[in-house]
Order: sequence, then C-alpha cells, then structure tokens
Amino acid sequence: MAVTLKDIAKVAGVSYATVSRALSNHPDVSPETRERIKKIAKEMNYVPDPSARGLKGKNTNMIGLVVPDISNPFFSELALGVESFANEHGYCVFLCNTNWDYEREKTYVDILKAKRVDGVIISSVIENATHHKKLSLPLVYITEGPKSDDIYYVGIDNKTGAVLGVEYLIKLGHKDIVYIGGSEKTSTNRERFEGYKETMQKHGYTVKANVRTSDSFSQESGYKAAMEMLIKSEIPTAVFAVNDIVALGVIQAIEEFGLKVPEDISIVGFDDIAFSSMHRIKLTTISQPKFEMGRLSAELLINLIKQENVGQKINIIQPSLIIRDTCRAIKD
Repeated sequence: MAVTLKDIAKVAGVSYATVSRALSNHPDVSPETRERIKKIAKEMNYVPDPSARGLKGKNTNMIGLVVPDISNPFFSELALGVESFANEHGYCVFLCNTNWDYEREKTYVDILKAKRVDGVIISSVIENATHHKKLSLPLVYITEGPKSDDIYYVGIDNKTGAVLGVEYLIKLGHKDIVYIGGSEKTSTNRERFEGYKETMQKHGYTVKANVRTSDSFSQESGYKAAMEMLIKSEIPTAVFAVNDIVALGVIQAIEEFGLKVPEDISIVGFDDIAFSSMHRIKLTTISQPKFEMGRLSAELLINLIKQENVGQKINIIQPSLIIRDTCRAIKD
C-alpha cells in the first residue's frame, strides 16, 4: 500500500497539514522541521501523487514530450536532453511517440491535457499544425511546428545546413547531386530542400529531387527512393540526404545494387546521430546539438510554466559540417 501524508505525520508526530506544507517547502515550517519530515518521507519511500496535486489546482510537475519517431536516435537524444533538464528541476516527462501520424499526435495532446501536465514540448509531424493551440497550456515546439510570432521554438538552421553539405560536395568536384528527402508536410524537408536547390542553382547545376519521398524520414523511405533511382539507371555522383536515417537507407540500396560508397556515389547526411561515426559507416553529415536542444526546449518550457523570463522565443541553432569517409573528390 502506498505511503500517505497521514502515515508520515504519524511517524513525525506532527499534523497532516504540517507534513503537506513541509513537503511543499512552505515558509511557515521551520527549516529543521522541514528537513526532518523530508528525511522521514524519503525513508518511508513516499511518492507524491501528482494527479492529486493537479486536482487541487497546483502544478503537477509533469510535462509532455511528443515526438514522431523515438526509434530514430535523433529524437532519442532530444528526449534525453529534455529529461535531463526537467529532472534537474523537479519535473517528470511523459513521452509520446506519434509514428508520423497526425491523428495520433492530436490524441496524445488531448491525453496530456487530461493528465494535467504543466506544459508540452512537441515536434509536430506537419508544419502547419493547429490542434495544439487549443491546449491553453505552455507549449514549446522543437524542430517542427507552425512558424508564427506567438510560438516558442527551438530548432536548427536547416537551410544553412543543407548549403554546407552541398557546397562541400561541389568543392569536391560533384555536379550531379541528387536530393533525397522525407515528409513533404514538414518545414524540415522544405528548408533543407531549399538550401540544396539554391546552392545547385547558384553554381548552374541541375536540381534533381524528383525522387519519390514519403510521409516520414525513415531508412526504408531512403532505401526505396534510392533503389527506384538506381533501377532507372539515374546514377548521380553524389546524394544529399535529408537526414542520417534516410542516408543509411540510401547506402543500403547503393551497396545492394552493386555499387560502392564513396567510390561510385558520395553521400552526405544531416543530424550526426550516434551511428554516423561508427567505423563501418563514418558518414559525412551536418551536425546539430541534439541533447543541448532538448535541454534548451525544457528550460524554455519550465520558464513559461513558472512565468519567468524566457529570453528569446525563437531559438535557431547553427549547424556544422562533419567530414568523414562517405565522400570523395572527383575530376572533370
């Protein structure tokens, strides 16, 4: 049976109200009594009931985190960053995985509201999501969400990252560079494609992005798009992939087709997730500080919950190019 405040009060020899105030750090309880009661509560393995606190109109010290694909190491590291900062400040995190399904995303948002979370961090599956605005809760978007003056946002400069990747390939002598993207419902895909397109056009090269994409950013979608391209004998010298997971699918397709990376086709990814640096892969990619972005979004949300100064509402992080082994220089 769970330990209650009345159980602690009986052991401590004080009233129920005194225990409640002590555990809430109320100034009416002396520091000595407060610490003694907290020690007893810890020894008795007392666990607060956040939902009960919520019913009384107080904060529950719970926040929601909604991501589209927790199996992608990018979102896993974001989540670790959110949890790290939240835990340090006394909050627990409800993690919800939408599997790139907007209807599921809306359902999770409703569930989090019913759970009386104090606020929500969300990476939406579509750019122009509207359901979240009905929350009436502090809300921070991370990596994906509507772009407007009334939102709080943490993300990467996607366009600049794409420019870095494509310029590097061009510097190596590549002219025939194909873009393989992800969900066309997202600003992430659009902005990275814009960076690719503008860079190719600046150098007078043909934009090649007529490769079938999907509603996700998965290894399978990268594999299918690349295999379709190769079967049509449309073999470029390089591919810029919208993210590292898609890049992994592209590499798989290239190798199954009997070609090699980078001898036949060079690859640049985006995200710099953990597997990218593994010896077998050593993917050249665009890096973004995933863990730190997660912490920043949690800090922003908790400041909103506490009605403290939030600083910048829109936080755009600059990416960097990480050069490894999946690209080679070519000659005219």
